[in-house]
Amino acid sequence: MDLINKFLNLVAPPFTLFSLCLFLPPFLCYKFLLSVFNSIFSEDVSGKVVIITGASSGIGEHLAYEYARRGACLALCARREKSLEEVADTAREIGSPDVITIRADVSKVDDCRSLVEETMNHFGRLDHLVNNAGISSVAPFEDTVNITDFKQIMDINFWGSVYTTRFAVPHLRYTKGKIAVLSSSASWLTAPRMSFYNAQVSTIPVQSAWSCAKAIVNSVCRGDTYLVVPSWFRTTYWMKVLCPELLEFWYRVFYMGRPEEPSYEAPSQKVSDYTGAQNVLYPSSDQSADIKTE
Repeated sequence: MDLINKFLNLVAPPFTLFSLCLFLPPFLCYKFLLSVFNSIFSEDVSGKVVIITGASSGIGEHLAYEYARRGACLALCARREKSLEEVADTAREIGSPDVITIRADVSKVDDCRSLVEETMNHFGRLDHLVNNAGISSVAPFEDTVNITDFKQIMDINFWGSVYTTRFAVPHLRYTKGKIAVLSSSASWLTAPRMSFYNAQVSTIPVQSAWSCAKAIVNSVCRGDTYLVVPSWFRTTYWMKVLCPELLEFWYRVFYMGRPEEPSYEAPSQKVSDYTGAQNVLYPSSDQSADIKTE
């Protein structure tokens, strides 16, 4: 096995580079033409049924509004019933012909089953499933008091999408529907202090929730397989590959500050506070210091 790996270490890099030079240009041309075609013949979601999890605030809230503007019927899911009803009322005013709200915790398999069943019982069909529900973690690992709290993040962010998708797949297959799963660039660009859910905001978003939601719905209707919003953020992947040490050093300086300083003294937090970026880029429903369970 060692000999095989040594051989691949020598052969794989030049072979990969040659393959990219040979196949990347025609592939990019194909993707461009396909994108133009899909943009012209984008899916009309008017009258179609869409489930959106985590729809009570943030990107999920604006996804509901974007689908509503296009005339889609909505099944909105979240744990906060009052906030969910407010989003539903706005969605109806914007243009959705029918909106139902379902209080559910996606970390619970029975709630996910009920979510899909109630949607089918009310509408009789399902066309899009948007797995948006998620929570974040913002705290140094060594400051974590209860290590089992990490389980909640995994249950919601990972298993929540798995559960809803499993119960929705048979109905989506019948309508040839689509599944949209929202993720984070943290999958390739890990940031400091993202180890425990905390209401303190210490990182700065790079795009507003409403514009992000619009880009997502446009992408789903075009039938795109992947979407990075904003698109320039793809460059961070190559930075991570080519100079990971430099990127991690910058992250530590910008997001952590000095070891003896509290987290709110980090440069990223100061920039957010002094410029008011938090108030502009984060929806008001996301600026509460309380964990949103209601």
